[in-house]
Amino acid sequence: MDKSPKRRFITGFDGLRTLGVIGVIMYHLNPNVFSGGYLGVPIFFLISGYLITDHFFNTVDYGGSFSLSNFYIRRVKRLYPGMLFVILASGAYIVFFLKGLLYHLDQIFVTNILNVYNWWQIFNGQSYFERFANNESPFTHLWTLSIEGQFYIIWPILLILFAKHGVKKSRIFGFSLIVSIASAIWMAILFKPGVDPSRIYYGTDTRLFSILLGCGLALVWPAEKLKSGLKKADKLKLNLVGLLSFALMLLMIFTIKDSDPFLYRGGMFIFSITTCIFIAVVAHPDSFWNGILSNRVFHYVGTRSYGLYLYQFPVMIFFESRFKNVADHPILYPVIEVILIILITEFSFRFVEQPLAHAKWSDVKKFFHTSSGFQRTIALIVALISITGCYSVVKAVSAPKPNVNHSQLATKINKNEKANKAKKQQAIENLKKQKAKQKDATGKMSSADYARYKKAAKAHPINTEFEKYGLTQIDLQRLKDVPLTAVGDSVMADGSDNFLKLFDDKKVIVDAAVSRQLDASLGILQQYKDQGVLAPNVLIGLGTNGPFNMQQVGQIMDLVGPKRHVYWINVHVPTRPWEKTVNGVLSQAAGKYKNLTVIDWNDYSQGKTDWFYDDNVHPNPDGSMYYTSYVAKEILKSLDKK
Repeated sequence: MDKSPKRRFITGFDGLRTLGVIGVIMYHLNPNVFSGGYLGVPIFFLISGYLITDHFFNTVDYGGSFSLSNFYIRRVKRLYPGMLFVILASGAYIVFFLKGLLYHLDQIFVTNILNVYNWWQIFNGQSYFERFANNESPFTHLWTLSIEGQFYIIWPILLILFAKHGVKKSRIFGFSLIVSIASAIWMAILFKPGVDPSRIYYGTDTRLFSILLGCGLALVWPAEKLKSGLKKADKLKLNLVGLLSFALMLLMIFTIKDSDPFLYRGGMFIFSITTCIFIAVVAHPDSFWNGILSNRVFHYVGTRSYGLYLYQFPVMIFFESRFKNVADHPILYPVIEVILIILITEFSFRFVEQPLAHAKWSDVKKFFHTSSGFQRTIALIVALISITGCYSVVKAVSAPKPNVNHSQLATKINKNEKANKAKKQQAIENLKKQKAKQKDATGKMSSADYARYKKAAKAHPINTEFEKYGLTQIDLQRLKDVPLTAVGDSVMADGSDNFLKLFDDKKVIVDAAVSRQLDASLGILQQYKDQGVLAPNVLIGLGTNGPFNMQQVGQIMDLVGPKRHVYWINVHVPTRPWEKTVNGVLSQAAGKYKNLTVIDWNDYSQGKTDWFYDDNVHPNPDGSMYYTSYVAKEILKSLDKK
């Protein structure tokens, strides 16, 4: 057994865990407000690194022996009951209500047991379309457990080897710091703007720096050496450092988005260093911050932070799969989800995690002789859930692969993307040759134009399939003369083939891509502006994948300039909490900018569930005809008002 003096329990760490888990939960509930809540994860990593390293040296420095086997047994008993139960309980739900999620459940189960789930995620990345097809995995967040599991396996072995060979703490600290910096640099090197950052977000090699910074702190700031009785001036300095580091932590949590290049180019490392400093302050018994973070509420949440982290994502995924109208209840639904998370966590904490963490074989025998009826009922419920979960894991072995990446929607978008690539390049070349003419053309119709379109409509009708969707033949003729640059996300990509039919594909640019958010459009629009091909009419279809604010809209409007007119399609995304936020910002912007027209797709499509795929976000083939026809009609209406 480990032999060491009684360790000082740092009560403030419960408060830190509380901040971390609340940040993660709020980020998943509302990324618009808590855009950097995911930074709660480095807080957990830092605390783990600090505590494990501090425990090791607190043992060996006082002449004790560190038992690797006992350490592993304690980790398994502490972490595995909750982890296994969340997978099995989720599996039990899936086998009855969301059978599409059975696929790969067996692999998810095994890789979590082996602590390699984060690497499995990297090599088996989930399709973007799973986010909008009720196939989003409820286990995505478990990657952090695998990284910590790998750390728990390897780091104690390294520490034992260091101690055996008499390596000084200063050198171990140097090793930790160098590897930590290398990990952060590696993250920056691997990051590519516009490319899915999952590889670096989930990778052990690119997230190791947070844990190792915690390890390094334990070497130079061991808990047992921190004594109360600081001079008043020193205490003031300590608390001031705590204030500054905590303020910077909060600033980053509320401002840095997960798509921000700064995050991967040093931002997360800076946050980890800042948090490391704050942890050092909290660890000191004379710290004001240790007292602040040691209240009863934080103690309660902190002791259950592991369970709260485990259950928050499955609850959100399952709840939102049953209640599609998330956007209609931006406060009520999150409150219900939080209540469910707390209740399920408490059940797991009391009846699964704590009993199994302290259980011995003798307790099992004793249970059958001395347990009450209530205890046996609870045990039966846990057993039934676990057995059903095991059944789901076995059933997953033969579960069919969901048709996600090759769905009708994905196939259409891929087809449109390939067809549009050559057309877009040709349109750019054509527009470069016609810069002067393009600058003067707007699409506004004169009486002479009307006569010409009317004549052409009778003699050579075009795109007649669009007539039943609200466009007249004169409209269809006229659209061929409307200059347009369109930038959008997957909803626009879904309808890009129709836009290129309606407008002149030799002179119109449609640049739409899956998972695109507003920030990415700035560079795209700037590029077209620099090339001299940005049309007098700019169509934007963004907001499906995340919210934005007035400042970001202002950046777009400033870039486009007052001489061009912007047509912004608002969003129909009832399954996400930011629908009203996005549409509200656009309504506000329309009142501020005279050259901005909001095309109210959300209102036009209300109640038209037959226009959409099952995700209720992307228009199906018939819905796409309504979508593109409505947008085109609204552009013509706006041009007539000028």
